Amino acid sequence: MTLFSRRVFATTLAAALAAAAAPASAPAADNPKEIRIDWATYNPVSMLLKDKGFLEKEFAKDGITIRWVQTLGSNKALEFLNAGSIDFGSTAGSAALVARINGNPIKSIYVYSQPEWTALVTRKDTSINKIADLKGKRVAVTRGTDPHIFLVRALLSVGLTERDITPVLLQHPDGKTALIRGDVDAWAGLDPMMAQAEIEDGARLFYRNKDANTWGILNAREQFLKDHPDIVRRVLAVYEEARKYSLAHYDELKKSFIAVTKLPDAVVDKQLKERTDLNHNRIGAPQRQSILEAGIALQKAGVIPANVDVKKSVDELIDDRVPLPGN
Repeated sequence: MTLFSRRVFATTLAAALAAAAAPASAPAADNPKEIRIDWATYNPVSMLLKDKGFLEKEFAKDGITIRWVQTLGSNKALEFLNAGSIDFGSTAGSAALVARINGNPIKSIYVYSQPEWTALVTRKDTSINKIADLKGKRVAVTRGTDPHIFLVRALLSVGLTERDITPVLLQHPDGKTALIRGDVDAWAGLDPMMAQAEIEDGARLFYRNKDANTWGILNAREQFLKDHPDIVRRVLAVYEEARKYSLAHYDELKKSFIAVTKLPDAVVDKQLKERTDLNHNRIGAPQRQSILEAGIALQKAGVIPANVDVKKSVDELIDDRVPLPGN
C-alpha cells in the first residue's frame, strides 16, 4: 500500500469510527392517538372551542381524537399536566410559574385572556372593608391558583402574611358556598362564582387590583411540545380561530357558557363583558413582566424559596417560539 493509500484508508477509517460512535438522531415521534386538553369556566374560549368541535374537525384527517377534561382551577390543571393526564392546560401565569419552580415540566405558550377574575370578597354584613381587616379572620382560598397568589400579595402589601389569617383550603365553588353560609369571613374569589356571589347574594369585592391578576395562559407539557411541535402549532392555530370567533359572536360564547354553568345572564355578562378581555393571544413581554412581578412578590412572602432565580424560572417557563397564524 502506498503512503497516499495508507493516508486515505486511515482518514476513511477514522470517519467511519466517528460516525459509529456518534449518537443516532432521535426519530420523529409518531402522532399521538389523542390530544388531551382541558376546558374551564375561567377560560371561556375553551368552552366555545369544545362546543364548536374545531379541534375535532382539524385532527379528524389524522385519525387523532380529542379528549376534553374539565379543570376547576389552575391547581387542578397543573396537577393533571404534571401527571401526564392532559397535554394542554389552562392556568393563571403566576400559578404556572410556581408549578414550574416546584418541578412541573410545563411550558406557557399562549394567552387566552387578560382577566380580572379574582378579588377579595366578603359578605355584605361583615365589618371587613380593607385588607388589614383580614387579620385573625378565616379566609377561604384554593392553594396554587391566582386567587391564592392574589391573597398573598395583598397581605404582603399591608405587612401581613398567611400566618396572620386562618386559611380555609377549599376549591373555588366550595369557597363561595362557605362565604355565603358564614363558615368563613372572606374568600379569595374567582369568576364566575365571584360574579354570582355579587349579584345573587350581595357579596362585596372589598379589594380589587386588576394588575395583580396574572394572565390566562395555555400551557403544554414540555415533552409533548418537544415530541409534537407541529401538533402544538396546529392546536394554537385552532385556539386562535376560537378566540376570534368568540370576539365576533358574543351571543354564542355566552350560550356555551350558560349551557355549562346554568348561570343567569347578568352573572355571565359581568364576567365575560366586564372582566374578561379576549383581545390578546401571543405570549411575550407583558406576560413575562406580570409573572415576574408576581414571582418576586411571592419570594418576598416566603412562598418561593429565597435561593430561586425567579427571572430564570420565568424564562424557562415561557416559550414564545410556537408560531401563530399571521405571526
